[in-house]
Amino acid sequence: MTTPIIARDLTKQAPHSPRIRVAGFVIASRTVDKCRASLAGTLGEYHYDCPLDNMLFTFKGITGEQFKTAVQAAKDYEDVGAWLQANGTTKTPAEIKTWSDEMEASSLMKDPEKRAYFMESCAKLVLNPETNSTFDWLEADDRATFRRVAA
Repeated sequence: MTTPIIARDLTKQAPHSPRIRVAGFVIASRTVDKCRASLAGTLGEYHYDCPLDNMLFTFKGITGEQFKTAVQAAKDYEDVGAWLQANGTTKTPAEIKTWSDEMEASSLMKDPEKRAYFMESCAKLVLNPETNSTFDWLEADDRATFRRVAA
């Protein structure tokens, strides 16, 4: 089964959760959404080729420009997943799973340069920075952003 890429207007709805995996890669689905929105001029407050996207790009040994070219040619998320598996640094399914699991569990609390920002952002969203992951924070921020837009 294929999942067509539907251009999301990120001024009106959030990109996919970073937890949604494409060919086993976390972040990929969200990055596709932001890439397409950047091409369409509907990125809103989001950023393509941001530090989160670059975690995927670095792991795979690709650039944002290479990924953008692949997304432009893709009909569905599975095309992007196949491209990720075929390009950049070769990764085994076990390496992809380990990396994706680690990314999903990680927290900006562990980064001394980003800790204060993460704590402040979590406080605004009524999240505990000690127990919530970066992905928890991103999802809560998406929900809060689109509650404000709908209000």
